[in-house]
Amino acid sequence: MKGRNMTRWRDPAKDPRQAPKSNLITSEGAARLRAVLDHLLRVKRPEISAKVGEAAAQGDRSENADYTYNKKELNRVIARIGYLTKRLEELQVVDRLPANTNKIFFGAFVSLEDEDGEELHIRIVGHDETDTKKRWISIDAPMAKALLGKEVGDDITVLTPNGETFYTITVIRYQGQ
Repeated sequence: MKGRNMTRWRDPAKDPRQAPKSNLITSEGAARLRAVLDHLLRVKRPEISAKVGEAAAQGDRSENADYTYNKKELNRVIARIGYLTKRLEELQVVDRLPANTNKIFFGAFVSLEDEDGEELHIRIVGHDETDTKKRWISIDAPMAKALLGKEVGDDITVLTPNGETFYTITVIRYQGQ
C-alpha cells in the first residue's frame, strides 16, 4: 500500500519518540507559550477566518485555490490552539531556585569543558523550550540526564554519534543569580 502518510513501522516499546516527556517548564517558557496562544487566538485565527469568508463569497469553492489554502491554514491554526491549550494545562512551571544551587537541576546554566579544552555552554530546560541556537537542551536529553545532580569539578561521559565524549563541569548558575 502506497501513500504519502505511510511510514515504516516502529516498535512502540523501543521507539524513543514514545518515551514520556517531562512536564516541566520555566516561567519564561510558559509566558512565551501563552503569548503564542494569545496571538493565535486574537490575531491569526480571526485574520484567516476573514480570508476564508472572503474566498467563500466568491462562489464555487471546488476550484477556488484561495479558499482551499486558507481553509487548510485555518484548520492548522485551530489544531495548534488546541495543542497549546492542552499542553499549558499539563505543564508544571518551575519558578524558584533549587535548595542547593551548587548542584545541577532544572533551569541551570552549565559550562562544560571537553578533553580538548573547548567550552560548551548549555541550559537545561523543558521539552517545549529547547532551542539549538541558544543551546538550551531538554531535561529529557541524555546529556541533561548525565548532568543532573552533579557539581562543579565533576566529570561526565556522554554517548554521542562520534562515540563517548568526556566533559568537566566548570560553572553552574541559575537565572537571577
